Amino acid sequence: MKRLIASGMALAAVLAVSACGGGGGGGSTAGAAASSGGESVSVRQLPDVGSVLVDQSGKALYTSNVEASGQIVCSGGCSAFWKPVTAAKPPAGTDAGKLGVIKRPDGSTQLTANGRPLYTFSEDSPGKATGDGFADDFSGHHFIWHVVHSGGKTTDSDQGAGGGAPGY
Repeated sequence: MKRLIASGMALAAVLAVSACGGGGGGGSTAGAAASSGGESVSVRQLPDVGSVLVDQSGKALYTSNVEASGQIVCSGGCSAFWKPVTAAKPPAGTDAGKLGVIKRPDGSTQLTANGRPLYTFSEDSPGKATGDGFADDFSGHHFIWHVVHSGGKTTDSDQGAGGGAPGY
């Protein structure tokens, strides 16, 4: 009987993890997913960056040094490469840090972690985080992007993998 219960619990855990996960990419789910009206956030272990926040498709979430105060600066061409994570309300129940919502200049809402707006990187694929430490310039601002780790923390350094802007 114990073996049957243990098997059932293992199957339920596998189903829960597969329902939360985004795409492939070799990462594993490390926390429960939380939904926010069309967008969900969870914590996954990704190669080379560790335990990070990801969207429902498994793409890593980022924030920039320019928006550390919580004010939206990435718009126009910037938001074509760095996609704002939209949300009607902040999800609950993850190891994501303090999640909230901020209003963008166009009136839409964007998810924040510890007051910092969240984005996905257009060059990433699910399960891979290639934008950590990436630097680019938009509208007179020099952005340095960092992946958001579990608990909503980013790396302290502006150095990292990813290099500079590829000339957009």
